[in-house]
Amino acid sequence: MSLDDKIDSTKDKVSGKAKEVEGKVTNDKAREAEGKGQGILGKAKDKLSDAKDAVKDTVDNVKEKLDKDDK
Repeated sequence: MSLDDKIDSTKDKVSGKAKEVEGKVTNDKAREAEGKGQGILGKAKDKLSDAKDAVKDTVDNVKEKLDKDDK
């Protein structure tokens, strides 16, 4: 996971949690839901970044194998 991806997803998770808590304290259900949604978005970004890294690793491994087989 790149540093930018990690910062972006962490920002969403932290900001979402803050909004969720604010919504609970002020009894603002819309704000609470917005926070939960933003937190879920941050977690989804983590998963997407992990998947992207896994695909990149797989492609790199296949390229290495093909290069090795060509020699």
